[in-house]
Amino acid sequence: MKGLKTVYICSTCEYESPKWMGKCPKCGAWNSFVEDVIDTSPQSKIAEAKHGYSIGSDSRATPLDQLEADCCIRSLTGLGELDRVLGGGLVKGSVVLLTGEPGIGKSTLLLQISGILGETRKVLYISGEESSGQLKLRAARLGVKGRELLVLTETNIDKILKETDRVKPDVLIVDSIQTMFSPQSASSPGSVTQVRESALSFISKAKNDGISVILVGHVNKEGSIAGPKLLEHMVDAVLCFEGEHQQAYRIIRSVKNRFGSTNEIGVFEMTDKGLCEVPNPSEVLLAGRPKKVSGNCALCTIEGTRPLIAEVQALVTTTSFPSPRRTVNGMDYSRIYLILAVLEKRLGLKFSANDVYINVIGGMRLDEPASDAAAALALMSSITDKIVPEDLLAIGEIGLAGECRAVSNLESRVKEAERLGFKRIILPYRNIEKRPIDTSVRLIPIKSVYEMLSLLANGESSEGNV
Repeated sequence: MKGLKTVYICSTCEYESPKWMGKCPKCGAWNSFVEDVIDTSPQSKIAEAKHGYSIGSDSRATPLDQLEADCCIRSLTGLGELDRVLGGGLVKGSVVLLTGEPGIGKSTLLLQISGILGETRKVLYISGEESSGQLKLRAARLGVKGRELLVLTETNIDKILKETDRVKPDVLIVDSIQTMFSPQSASSPGSVTQVRESALSFISKAKNDGISVILVGHVNKEGSIAGPKLLEHMVDAVLCFEGEHQQAYRIIRSVKNRFGSTNEIGVFEMTDKGLCEVPNPSEVLLAGRPKKVSGNCALCTIEGTRPLIAEVQALVTTTSFPSPRRTVNGMDYSRIYLILAVLEKRLGLKFSANDVYINVIGGMRLDEPASDAAAALALMSSITDKIVPEDLLAIGEIGLAGECRAVSNLESRVKEAERLGFKRIILPYRNIEKRPIDTSVRLIPIKSVYEMLSLLANGESSEGNV
């Protein structure tokens, strides 16, 4: 068709090329080019200029001292775990991007909070993937009966914005942004151009009218958000819905949040009645923990302001391959290699002749260095076949010299371990050298991995309460 041209656009930096390239010459990203169709006719450029969006109506520069700060009004979603991740609820005029793998529970979660918000506020739910009949069936299963919950099954941006102006909702939910399209663009829905234009339309509507907008975003096979990388920079918050389909538990993690912390997580359980909150995830993560078995150790990690007790399991077995296997699930792969090298060099444990498997129970992801001590103790327990006591918990960072370094938020970690019935805690010596902790739990300070191996070999520490 006259005026249409096929181009290839980098999904990371939106660099355009007339042909596909493996590496983007602008940002250096590999395999980031996607095919798109653009309209180069003069009429299309005029329509695109008329279709432009801007945030705010005042185009004149204003001194900072004369600006007025908008009142940050938050609305509770009714789910405490989601409010925790958002920083206290939905902010008026904010745009939140919720991403996750297909079937993880994104639409279920949004329909649930739509029903809760619909009791007191007007909610407009835009569905581009399901029919109104399908939404009604799922709402009946979840028990959603919001009085002010309005449903619209549409993918045309112009029609959606027109209906939004008529309804004037307080909260707008779009499921999903990849199905939306603008008639002013010749590209197909889901392309880089369409996703960018659709997101700009909703962001402009949110900022100008004070509507809280939640966008659902798909992820590609690499696990990143589908569409241009610019989409993540445009929104106010990015929430990732994580979890295994075979497990009932789901985790919402904040990747970006302009109105709160990015370290908070929310834990949910998928049931036949929808997603249920898990207010005490530590007990859930420790449920079913094996007894009198080597290779597992408990630890306390900090997610935002919340201390969580997790379990690390290690399996060290003789290899039948020329090169031993290393499989890590839930921890940084390179960090485990570092710990293995330290244990082999400093303690003489021959991990290089064995396969090593590491797993964090419950689908948790441990990124902080304070989990090093528990991983090292689990590895030592598995290779020596010595059992770590059930009531023992390990906290600490392991250095290349084998030293155990201090960690932060020790008091909250100790209180959480004490609440769940742990009697002994292995922790860095530096943490309590100058600031003792008043607790009934037996604190075992250590300086290096040599003392950890000695404690494991003896089975009981000679240290008293510190």
